[in-house]
Amino acid sequence: MKYLLKINSTLKNESPFLYSIVIFHLLCILPCVYGMMSDDRLLMGVNVWVKPLKFVISGAIYVATIGFLATLYPYSNRKKKIILNTVALTMILELFIILYQGFRGVKSHYNLDSAFDALMYASMGIMVSINVLIMVVFLFDTIRKKLDTSRVIQWSILLGWMIILYGSAVGGQMISQLSHNVGIADGAEGLPFLNWSTIAGDLRVAHFFGLHGLQIIPLFAFFVSKKWKSTHTNHIIAVSIFAALYIAWISFTFYQAKQGIPFIKM
Repeated sequence: MKYLLKINSTLKNESPFLYSIVIFHLLCILPCVYGMMSDDRLLMGVNVWVKPLKFVISGAIYVATIGFLATLYPYSNRKKKIILNTVALTMILELFIILYQGFRGVKSHYNLDSAFDALMYASMGIMVSINVLIMVVFLFDTIRKKLDTSRVIQWSILLGWMIILYGSAVGGQMISQLSHNVGIADGAEGLPFLNWSTIAGDLRVAHFFGLHGLQIIPLFAFFVSKKWKSTHTNHIIAVSIFAALYIAWISFTFYQAKQGIPFIKM
């Protein structure tokens, strides 16, 4: 709990605007949950508020992660402010589009049904592209600069950036085929809430694990460095092995999806 409070305090002090965007994401959970309970409209077999809720949660995690990690880099206040404000602004604009399209009861992604829907989808693509470029900046700066943390944590952050870019590439695959399912059209039977297909391949599985590598790998490194009394070299080796297994897992789920095989068959 104390670490969560530290992250909350750091975000609030370092970037009030980004902090407000995180809070806004979290506040949006309530209307999305209410919408799921009171609105019986379905989109491709799923309540229209499920997707906005998923993006509200994942967006809050992503923005908070970027906000905290940025404080470890030896950036000037001006550079840090530009990066964090850009992330916050692009993420809130993307969220507005997803919420609005959910309110309308239409798809937010891969929607070319009308000129307006195509414009909304293209706008989201621009926001995502900007964030990917920022990820690349962070990746190179993690290599070039000394972060305000231990070597093992810096190494885990570097691996995390590599993995999230891998996950973003999987997202590019979905964009190229204008769908996330393989073998059938989107909207078939899926797992509760996540809605990952249970009868065909689904690229969202690899995309999900890839995007959250930025949290999982550093958290593993933090746990190892705190709980395992050993050398920095051994810590780095352990994190490297864990990251390699994690990448292998993402690659497996990607291969599985491309073969039209469901992540979990039901």
